[in-house]
This record gives sequence, structure tokens and C-alpha cells, in this order.
Amino acid sequence: MSSLRFLTDAQLPFCKGCGHALVAQNTGKALQKLNINPLDVVLVTDIGCHGIVDKSFLTHTVHGLHGRSSALAAGIAAGLNNPGKKVIVFTGDGGATIGMQHLIGGAHLGFDMTVVVHNNMLYGMTGGQPSEFTPCGFKTPTLPEGSTKAGYDICELMVAAGASYVERVIGIGDFSDSFAKAFSASGFSLVEVMEICPSYGVKSNPGMKLSKLVEDAGWNVRVFADGKGPSFKTPVNLEPKSLLSEKLEVQPKYASSIQKPVSIMISGSAGEGVQSAAEFLAKAAMVSGLNSTKKGSYPVTVGVGFSASEVIVSPNPILYTGSPIPDVLIITSSDGLGYARAAASRMKAGVLYIDDSLDVPETGARVEKVPFRERVGAKNSAMYAVFYVVFHEKLYPVDALKDVFLSNKIAEKINIETLLQF
Repeated sequence: MSSLRFLTDAQLPFCKGCGHALVAQNTGKALQKLNINPLDVVLVTDIGCHGIVDKSFLTHTVHGLHGRSSALAAGIAAGLNNPGKKVIVFTGDGGATIGMQHLIGGAHLGFDMTVVVHNNMLYGMTGGQPSEFTPCGFKTPTLPEGSTKAGYDICELMVAAGASYVERVIGIGDFSDSFAKAFSASGFSLVEVMEICPSYGVKSNPGMKLSKLVEDAGWNVRVFADGKGPSFKTPVNLEPKSLLSEKLEVQPKYASSIQKPVSIMISGSAGEGVQSAAEFLAKAAMVSGLNSTKKGSYPVTVGVGFSASEVIVSPNPILYTGSPIPDVLIITSSDGLGYARAAASRMKAGVLYIDDSLDVPETGARVEKVPFRERVGAKNSAMYAVFYVVFHEKLYPVDALKDVFLSNKIAEKINIETLLQF
């Protein structure tokens, strides 16, 4: 056996008598038998008692949301696309219940990974609730009368889904050979380790023997699939086509005199054209030979509340979006003021253009009060503000913005002359 170590010297963080400790120890033994370098192993866990083992492994570890470890591991396996790397998933019966579709999909597609299901037949971290793996008659603190239905047979499900190696073991003693076979299998493999939780399972089912419980549940302890199933191969396109369509290419027609990046935040209300105005602002910058980025922000409700957008225009390439301290801040409504108040307070210079119906927030910027809403109405206030600011800040020729505006169907609804009141 290899002398490589996979576990730290620290005591494993589990309750006394918990089978999770044996799973971790047998995982280390199996990897030693296979003489795998710890840095060639990625261990993916999720929420549950098993997941607190991360700090005990000397491998790469990834900790995900409850039930999502298999989905994360599938992405890692596809990204690595390397049979020399071992992607191992630790999940509980609770996590497997929540993430069942991920398990079925992983087996069906043949991702090169091994899933170890710690099946103690209940949710151990949250108080002992039953899972979909709880067998008939098994009692838990929240189901003291015992389950009235049979639990899933995860092994049979995985075989049906197309897993290459599937085995169920009793989590007692040395079962590292089973792990070694699973880790060596190509494609998707799964080992279900039957355990009993010392904190909830034992206390709720006094005198119950694990092996007898498994037998009574009809869960055979055996190898279900021992084939050399196909392994998923990440498709690689050696002749990728450009993601940029010639139809979308913007040809410069005007010129800008700005010498450095300028960040502009527009903050108004939903339904008042903030995002459209920002898009026109950014596209007109490109028509003027500049680079531009746009980042939109709005609440989940989308149609109500604030709507804000951060646009950066620059003579040089831009490698990011958004700016916590804008050079130019435009506020067109009370919703917009509420959202942009923090940004205004961070400004020590620059200029704040704000509708003259609003109170001026605390700011170090120069303040320009403009009757945006009075001149063009609430619905068109953001669009008008963009025209107004482009003209006064001399970001680029207003004609560039006018051309972009007139080329869009929105021009049919707004008289361009109303936007040119400077």
C-alpha cells in the first residue's frame, strides 16, 4: 500500500460511533491502494453531517449546497476531462433525496465520478427527520411511530440510469476494496454505505441491528453493476466559430475626444426606460469609436421599484462592468434616489444630474438640478437625461446618440425633438 496520506492527523469531526468516520477512513485506504496522488483527487461534499469532513482531507475539496454535490462534481469531471483525476462525491441520504435528478443524470450521461452515499436513513444534521431512504418501520425523532413506506433503492435506480459500477455495503469494518473498485471504474460509479446514526437512529430504534435492518428492508448487499461503462467525454470544438456576428458589429462613424474611462450610473424607476436609455448610451459610444460596458440592476419584481444601470465608456478596452463610484450620476425619480443614495455619498468629485423635484442627497459631486420629468414626462425621463448628459459632458457627439435612437423602433413612440432640449 502507498505511503501517501489522505487524511490529517486530527480526530475526525463525527459523533462517537458514527459510520461517517469509517467512510472517510476507508476512502483514504482505497486511494492509498490505488497509489493516487492526493492532489489528483477532488472531494465534493454538501450540507449534512458528512460534509464537515472537508477539513480532514488533504485533497482538493469543494463544499456545495444541500443535494447539489453531484451536480458540482459532474461539472468538475467534465471540465477536467481527465481519467487521471479522481472526482469523489460524499452525500447523505438526505442530500441524495434532494439531488436525486442530479444522480440520475450523472449516471445516465456517464460522468467520470464516484458517489459515496452515507445512508443512515434520516436527516442527521437537522434533528432526525425521515428521508426518502428511510425503510418501512424505521423510527426517527420526528416520526416515532415509524415509517409506513419503503425507502428508495438507490442502487437499483442507478443501475437503471446507466451507472457503470454500483455496490451496496454495510458500513462496518474495512470496505476499502469496494471503494477501490468504484474509484477505478470508468464512467459513473456509486457505493451506498449503510449506516445507523448513533444520535437519532440508535436511540429511536433500541436493540436494532444494522445488518438485520438492511435485510428486512430488502436491500441486497452486493455488487449491482460491475461493467466498464462508457465515460463522458467533454466535446472539444477544434474549429470554433466566432461568437461575434458580423450583423451585430458596430462600425464607428463618429469620434470622441475623451482620454480616459468615464463611468455613468443612471438610476430611476422601473418602466421608465432606464435600461433602454443605458443601451443607447453604450451603443452610441461604440458608434463614436469607444469601448463600452453596461450592467443593469433592478429588484426581483422587475416591474416595480428602482431600475438602475451602470455604463462605462472608454477609449481603451474595458475588462469589467459596473463602478461603485461613478464619474457621472443621473437620478430621475424617487425610486432611483433611494437606490443611488449610497453611490452619491461615495462621490468626492464628478457631477450629479438629478431631477429638480428631488432632494439632493449627501455627495461630494457637483450638483446639476434638471427638470427631466417636467420636460418629457416620467416615462421618457431617463432617455432625455442621457441625451442631456451626453451633450453637456461632451462624451461624444450627440448625433451618434441620435442615430442610434432613430434606428430603433422606440423612435416611433418618442418625438426626437423633445429629447434635444438642452
